[in-house]
Amino acid sequence: MATVLITGGTGMIGKAITKVLLTRGHAVIILSRNDTNNKPAAGNFSYARWDIQNMTIDKEAIAKANYIIHLAGAGVADKRWSKRRKQEIVDSRVKSGELLVKALNEIPNNVKAVISASAIGWYGPDPVIPNPHPFTEDAIASNDFLGTTCKQWEESIEPVTIAGKRLVKLRIGIVLSKEGGALKELLKPLYFSIATILGNGKQVISWIHIDDLARLFIAAMENENMSGIYNAVSPHPVSNKELILQLASVKQGRFFIPFYVPSFVLKMVLGEMSIEVLKSATVSCAKVEETGFEFQYPSVKGALANLLK
Repeated sequence: MATVLITGGTGMIGKAITKVLLTRGHAVIILSRNDTNNKPAAGNFSYARWDIQNMTIDKEAIAKANYIIHLAGAGVADKRWSKRRKQEIVDSRVKSGELLVKALNEIPNNVKAVISASAIGWYGPDPVIPNPHPFTEDAIASNDFLGTTCKQWEESIEPVTIAGKRLVKLRIGIVLSKEGGALKELLKPLYFSIATILGNGKQVISWIHIDDLARLFIAAMENENMSGIYNAVSPHPVSNKELILQLASVKQGRFFIPFYVPSFVLKMVLGEMSIEVLKSATVSCAKVEETGFEFQYPSVKGALANLLK
């Protein structure tokens, strides 16, 4: 079995991937900024230290790894986008990528492939709604904040190919998970039987179930024919309104009240981040499906039923 080194492994996505890897018998090493002495190894699971600011990394962890799954990055939706926060979002992605490139060039290793996260923030808004031509991987990066961030993010890890490593970049959509992320926030009003539709609700959400995303990362690791960029989204994007009403139906049955949150309110509360909440982005997963990958949760109704059962 393989040894997989994961950056950002303590986050929602990292935990899901780790769980599947361990179930399949792989060994997992989580890179951590904190004191790893207080995090003892358990079976095939262990921690190693890295320091992005000082550009240092555990050499033994790099030497042991057969694959690297690169997820590190400050949460985009965790805080308002102040100038300082935006720089933190960029630096956490770019500097961590540069550190991995440096390590793979300087430390003798047996790494076969690097599977790196990116995001569908790469793409701008749909030109029309509904968009009959979903975004594909060859589209140029948007010139907005998330578009330029994703471009720098992907460019920072690209030089691993010069070191002879197979590189796969997964542009991740909105992840649906009961452990956190968007779904946790969308559920909050439903505790009061209110289904909050954002803006006019027509904006398209390109989403993916957390289990499918974890499986896709591992498929990208194991499938030697996968290389380059893939959109990590389900086959069936939905409008914000459809997502909220399906969620309300699964959670509350018929006992809920739809409520539209006006765009100007979202702009007041979220600031610049409201652009992303209100943005429509229809993204294609055709390239992923062409690899033979099969989604366990292609429809949002099935995904929500599974997550909220």
